[in-house]
This record gives sequence, structure tokens and C-alpha cells, in this order.
Amino acid sequence: MAEETSREEQSTKTKDIKSEMSFLDHLEALRWHFIKSAFAICIFATIAYIYSGFIWNSIILAPKSPDFWTSRMLIKLSHVFGYNSAGLNNHPLQLINFDLTGQFMVDMWTAIIAGFIVAFPYVMYQFWSFIKPALYENERKHASGAVAVMSGLFFIGVLFGYYLIAPFSLDWLSGYIVSKEVVNQINILSYISSVTSIVIAGGVAFELPILVYFLSKIGVITPRFLRKYRRHSYVVLLIIAAIITPPDVLSQTIVTIPLILLFEISIFISASVDKARKKRLEEM
Repeated sequence: MAEETSREEQSTKTKDIKSEMSFLDHLEALRWHFIKSAFAICIFATIAYIYSGFIWNSIILAPKSPDFWTSRMLIKLSHVFGYNSAGLNNHPLQLINFDLTGQFMVDMWTAIIAGFIVAFPYVMYQFWSFIKPALYENERKHASGAVAVMSGLFFIGVLFGYYLIAPFSLDWLSGYIVSKEVVNQINILSYISSVTSIVIAGGVAFELPILVYFLSKIGVITPRFLRKYRRHSYVVLLIIAAIITPPDVLSQTIVTIPLILLFEISIFISASVDKARKKRLEEM
């Protein structure tokens, strides 16, 4: 018991020393973490720009093709359940460019986005390195795998957005017409903005359990609150899935199930944090 008290006192003293840094010192430390993160993003962005031909033809433009993996899997699944699906993006999607520097700027922007996605674990490591000195020893121990968890969830979300949300959204939006007199000719900037926004949004959305963890930690939200509005959340998720997918149950189910699982995991995390907090209060 005395040993544990001594460790806590030592950890508190260490934290107090760290907290004695002036505001300008904290800004200087944060600036260097930003510089290191930006440098890593620039390195990966440069590599992405060098291999832009492969990235565009094999990754970025792939979701609009009827031969894309998601479309083929949807057709196979429809056969399993006893009906025929035409797949996704069967109507041709024409991409055009209006500006002289348009394709160059889009290529640069895409390289930066790719650099950020690949460098995300390192960016999170720099963020963790900045806030780590302000934590107690036991808090550092419990959050030791935070970078790996956040990076893993981000990449899962990116894949979810790329393989599920993006092809379904492209299929619905490119096929939406107000009149037969209007022909869809999509600007390349509009296309890349939509795809990258969906992919990044997917990565950010999958950070929901981490956000719920910290909000539950400080008592902003509780598992009771999440359970109370569970049905409302399900309705919102179903509406989102219905908007971005073709009008069939299978497509909506494929998109909705991961979102619901993510919400349920968040409830479980919030309940665990709330239980631990109550236990500490009882011990005090």
C-alpha cells in the first residue's frame, strides 16, 4: 500500500513538473508535433503523387465501375438469397475537366489526402506524445494502446467508406435525374471531392467509440443516455442507409449493420467507463 502511495506521489510530482511549462512552452512543443506530422504527410503525399497513375486507375476511379468488388459481391449475394441484382454503377459515369490546371490541382489534392490517410498512425502518435506528459501513470497505462486502436478504427472506417458507402453513393447520385433533357457529366473535382469526403468521413465515424470513451470518462454522456435514444439512433442510421443505397433491402442491410454494431460497441464502452468511475467513487 505504501509502495502504491509512493508511486502515485512520484507520478503526481512528475505531472506537476510537466505542468509548470509555460503557455508558450506548450505552444512550442505543439508546433513541433505539428511540423513532424506535416512532414510525414508530405513524404507520403510525394510518394502518392509519384504513383498517381496507379492510385487513380486502380483505387480512385474503381468504385464507379460495375466490375468493382462491391458490385460483384452484391450480385453474388443476391443469387444466394434467390433474386437477381444488376449490381452497381451500370450506367456510365462520364468525368470531365473544365479548368486548364484542373487535373493538376486535383492530382495534388488527391496526393495530400492519400498522404494524410497513410500517415494517420504517425499523426496520432504525435498527438499522443503531446498529451501523454499531462497524464498520471495509471492513466498512461490504461491508454497505452490508444494510438493503435485509433489507427485501426480509422483504417476500418476508411475501408468501410471506400467499399460500401462510396460505390452505393455513386450509383444513386449519378443515376438521379430531374429530367431526361439533363445529361450528367460530372466534373472531376466534384467526383474526387465526393469520394474523398466519404472515405475520410468513414474513418472519422469509426472513431465514435474513442469519442464515447473520453466523453464518458468526463461524464458528458452515460450508457443510460445512449440506451434511451437507441431507437432514435437506429432510425437515423436506417434513413442514412436508405438514402445512399439502391432501393433494395439487401443493400440497405449491408450498410446499416456495421453502423449499428459501431453504436452498440459505443454503448458497451460507455457502460464500462461508467462502471469503473462509480467503483472509484465508492472506494473514495
